[in-house]
Amino acid sequence: MSLADLRKDYLQASLSESDVASDPVQQFSTWFDQAVKADVAEPNAMSLATVNHEGRPSSRIVLIKEFDERGFCWFTNYVSSKGHDLETNPHAALLFHWVALERQVRIEGRVEKITAQENDRYFNSRPLGSRHSAIASQQSEVIANRDLLETRLSEVVAAYGDQPPRPEHWGGYRLIPERLEFWQGRRSRLHDRIVYTRQDDGTWKISRLQP
Repeated sequence: MSLADLRKDYLQASLSESDVASDPVQQFSTWFDQAVKADVAEPNAMSLATVNHEGRPSSRIVLIKEFDERGFCWFTNYVSSKGHDLETNPHAALLFHWVALERQVRIEGRVEKITAQENDRYFNSRPLGSRHSAIASQQSEVIANRDLLETRLSEVVAAYGDQPPRPEHWGGYRLIPERLEFWQGRRSRLHDRIVYTRQDDGTWKISRLQP
């Protein structure tokens, strides 16, 4: 079978303007809960796209850890490649793809660091091994081999035991949404696309886009 023959028709659901909430975060919460209840694999996994100082885009999968009316949060190493991108261009795009539900959510907006108190609270809630790894790994930097990384991890475990401190370079970002698009797959590629755009007064305009 050729790549051109790989296709699927989407038949599960539809999405209309009368279906969605007036607030996009509330709509996201509804769809997220449905993805969890449907036992979608890693429903909190999202693609994070950033752009560096040369205008070159980059994307990777990260996990959303919090969302509310303020925005959408994830945690990482601030001196990683995505951290450097966001330092020079504090705008990003998120993409959730829940294949089993034939749905996507695209979110675009401005990104800011969250507070040290929020960082400490989440860091201390993580599994111990994840906290050790956050200290041991210089994310995105070249390393000679896996053995060196394992040695570094062993040194961190020996030094800090079950009380590893949060590194200053590790913490969370919050994307403050300016545009959210809810995509529902439909028959014959005539998909439903409902987009929310934040207006100057903080309200949301809801529009339908052609597929």
